[in-house]
Amino acid sequence: MYVHFFKRLIDIVIGLCALPFVVLVIIVFAPIIYLTDMGPVFYNATRAGMDYKPFKMFKLRSMYVNSPDLKNPDGSTFNSDNDPRVTPVGKFMRKTSLDEFPQFLNVLIGDMSFMGPRPKLYNPTKSLETMNQDHRDSYKIKPGITGYAQAYFRNSITNEEKFHWDAYYANNISFMMDLKIVFKTIKSVLFRENINTEQSYKK
Repeated sequence: MYVHFFKRLIDIVIGLCALPFVVLVIIVFAPIIYLTDMGPVFYNATRAGMDYKPFKMFKLRSMYVNSPDLKNPDGSTFNSDNDPRVTPVGKFMRKTSLDEFPQFLNVLIGDMSFMGPRPKLYNPTKSLETMNQDHRDSYKIKPGITGYAQAYFRNSITNEEKFHWDAYYANNISFMMDLKIVFKTIKSVLFRENINTEQSYKK
């Protein structure tokens, strides 16, 4: 009952409550982002949603235009406090997670949930049938603004470990688990825990 009805109801309520703040953040940061290098304000990336269906994820652009797409050895997104691709305002937005605020629009639309696995890159050459069990299970539910792996480990673990914990969450969703994730997310953001993978991938 919680997964199929109340979770979506909570998403709609949270999305509507967050909407004024989303608009405010866009109004404040859009001119700064644009004036930095005269590029687009939004970074609308194609991500894999529930059942591995593609969707456009809204995000404020934090990198310079035409920045190279760097990946970690396991294929996950590269993150570093010293990433030269990130603009000055982008560094601030990333530290405060303000660049993620437009994703509340995805929540209202229904592409995402407030709570769920962080959206993964979409590869049109892949399908659920070719994936291992953890990967398949992680796509059983909508991706989220925050989730179990994001709250507890953020970017300190490998991509495969993220899939493992995303699958764990997808198979054990409950209201109490979601509540714990909310408080853990707040703690992780405030104390900037496990922000980047730079140290994890140094040889």
